Parts: sequence; structure tokens; C-alpha cells
Amino acid sequence: MAPRKAPKALLFDIGGVCVLSPLQAIVEFEQKHSIPADWVNFAISQQNPNGAWQRLERGEIKMDKRFFSSFNADLRNAAAWQKFHTSRKKDQGKLRSTALHSPSTLGDPVSLRAEHSETEPTEHDRGARSDEGAHEKPKEKANQIERPEGKSKLRDAALKNPSLLGDPVSLRAENTTVKSESASVPPPEAPAPTPTSLSSEKLSMGENPIYSSSDESSVPPLPPLPNIDGEALFWAMMDHARSPDPYVFPALLRLQSAPASQRPLLGALSNTVIFPPGHPYNRLPSVPASSESTPSSPSSSPSSRSSVSSNDDPRTHFDIFIASAEVGMRKPEPRIYKLAAEKLDEHDKQNGGSGVSPEDILFLDDIGENLKAARDMGMQTIKVQNGKTFRAVKELEAATGLELMNEKTRRAKL
Repeated sequence: MAPRKAPKALLFDIGGVCVLSPLQAIVEFEQKHSIPADWVNFAISQQNPNGAWQRLERGEIKMDKRFFSSFNADLRNAAAWQKFHTSRKKDQGKLRSTALHSPSTLGDPVSLRAEHSETEPTEHDRGARSDEGAHEKPKEKANQIERPEGKSKLRDAALKNPSLLGDPVSLRAENTTVKSESASVPPPEAPAPTPTSLSSEKLSMGENPIYSSSDESSVPPLPPLPNIDGEALFWAMMDHARSPDPYVFPALLRLQSAPASQRPLLGALSNTVIFPPGHPYNRLPSVPASSESTPSSPSSSPSSRSSVSSNDDPRTHFDIFIASAEVGMRKPEPRIYKLAAEKLDEHDKQNGGSGVSPEDILFLDDIGENLKAARDMGMQTIKVQNGKTFRAVKELEAATGLELMNEKTRRAKL
């Protein structure tokens, strides 16, 4: 692979990069209120491009009672709820088929841990024994299936009992699939079929004899649509994104203070919202002085948030700042990337530079489709992963040739 071109300009997303990701707040909200995982993101995305969230980020509607009413309606959309469960059922069917016909394609912990080593499965595997007596030879019991200890045994176990495989095969698929009594309980004189009694023809044709087509007629009842408080969810997301990222934000400040001869142009390209006039969230949080110490897990306690400055204008950190709600377009629309490139080019030329092309820009974001749109424009990209932002800073150091962490932080991550 060709070496990465040294960037003339760095373009940062805000939420999930410079500050903590609001997407993490969604995960925590779903867990706290027993909402199916990914439902909130699914519901919002189903309304694209004209849902309440998308329109707010383009600045087309105000953050008022009408917005929250529309946002609540999007989160309680019955058609989207039906589609969500239909897609989940299809995914579960694919997982079952994979578990039966090719268990080795399933990821950690089943294949990566159990198959790549000939040791016993770890405690994370669904078929693992408890710690107590784990090294003792298990007593033989009637109809007990041996635990898989390698590739062949894992496949055999999957054929005999796919429920040995972990989440989502057993936990999600089995806990959400409800079969009719006639389909799931065979009469006494007709024992349930076993893999050994199945014809090789059925297996070779890709049929799933254990989860046959007759099961598909037993559609599980649609669970009640969650009654989500959209306003509470929204403010949980906004509050979470008030905490600066413990690695990226200090790196941004170091870039700001770098000598002019070494410092690249700094830009921001973010999907934003416009808070009511005078609202404190119109300001980007500052990094507290202690942030140059060794970061641990970011705190969300009130005491940690007291260090956030309400007088800190986000634009002071960047040479150019593109806010979706102010320009009427949002990522991943190609035209907003074009605008960002034009603004960086204009700024460079105004300050005596030779200009900036998309190929000269390195863009950091936490959303895959946003990064893809940037690459389609010709930009270089760095994926900032939730909980692994230290890695993004390491990549940024390699790209710029600048030290963006203090030694205490660096040693802590070795």
C-alpha cells in the first residue's frame, strides 16, 4: 500500500471524536429502559432524510415542543417497529443456518477462541462448565452432549444442539422465537428428528432440518411498541456529549499550540443542532487542566462536568467550522464535504498558502458512512472507535509527525 500523504489540513467531527459519543448514551438509555438494542438508531434512520432528527440537524426546524413531538412520533412509528422485528427475525434465521452448516464462520468467542486453539472453550462460551470442577472429568449423563474442544467437535455439537453456541444464536433467537405447540412438540410415537437421521441430500441443499419451513409459519407475536420519552433521550445524548474525549481533545489542543511551520490547518465538520438562544450547550466543553494527566475512564459525574467552561466558543479551536444546522446540509451528503474542502482551501490561500485539495485533508469521524463519503471525495480518513480513541490519536501522530500525547499518558497505554 502506498504511504499516506502528509495532510495539510485536519478535519474533525465533534460528537464521538472531540467529545464523547452521543451514541453511547443511546446504548445506555436502551439498557436502562429495557428497549431492544439498536431500536432507537433504527427508528431514526428509517425516517431519513426527513425525520425530525435529520431536519433538526439541517436547521430546518427549531428545538421546541413541535420538534420533540415529531421526534417522539418517529420513535413510536408502528411500521418501523414491524420492519425492525422482521429484519431481526431474518438475521436470527441466518445465524441458525450458519450455526448448523458452518459453525467456524461464527466469530469470537465460538470460532476465534475455541477453534483457533485446541484448548477447552472459555467461560464466555455458552457450553462452558462453571469454574467449580472445571478441571475434573465430567460425569456421564444420559443424553448429555460433550463440550466441543476443537473444530470437529464444535461442528458436531452445533449439528446436535445449536443452542450451545452463544449470543445471539441461543439468547436472542431462542428467547424471541415462539413456536406453536403442534410444531415444537412431537407426538410421543414420533420422536423429534436428530441430525443423524437426516438425509445428506437435505444438508447438501442447504436446508435447515431442525428449523424447518414449518417453523416460519409460527411467527412470534410483535412485542408492544416501546413508549420512549424522546425528550429525555435527547437530553441524555446531549449531556453525554458535553464531556471531552480524554485523548482526542487534548491532542487537538496540542495541535493548536504547535509551531506555525508544523501546524496543519484545523477544521471541524459536524452534524449539529441549534440550541435555544442563551442555552449553555451552545458552547463546546473545554478540557480541564487535569486532562493532561493520565486519562482513565471518562467521568460523567457532576463534579467532572463542573470543569466545563460555558464561555468557550467551539470555533476558537478551529480555523474553519462547518455546522450542519447552520449550512442546511448534513453528513454524509457529498456537498457538505465539498463545502468543507472549499473553506479550507480558501483559508489557506488567504494566509499565504498554496491551497488545499481534498487529497490534502485527513478527516476523523466515528461513523462509517461519513468516512466513506469523505473517501469518495478523495480525503484521507481515520476511524475513531468508541472506547478506543487512543488508537486514533496514535494514527494522527503517525500522519502528522507530531507528538500529541504527554509521556505519562503514552506510558499508561503501553
